[in-house]
Amino acid sequence: MVCDICGQKGARIRKVARTYGKGKNLLVIEGIPVVSCPHCGESYMTAETLHEIERLKLHRKSLAVQRPVEVVSFA
Repeated sequence: MVCDICGQKGARIRKVARTYGKGKNLLVIEGIPVVSCPHCGESYMTAETLHEIERLKLHRKSLAVQRPVEVVSFA
């Protein structure tokens, strides 16, 4: 895959989890595809991925599954 930032071949897609919101409005989305380039070190999401994240956030009540999450404060 060609990196959109530096134009070199070798970019890979990796799956990550991201959190959105906080407290009772916290939403964790798993399996988000992120393009990662070993040449320039940049990681980014495509426009299609960003649109899908917005769709998931909009329909979170009907799509989300509740799971307990342990939280620890650093410091």
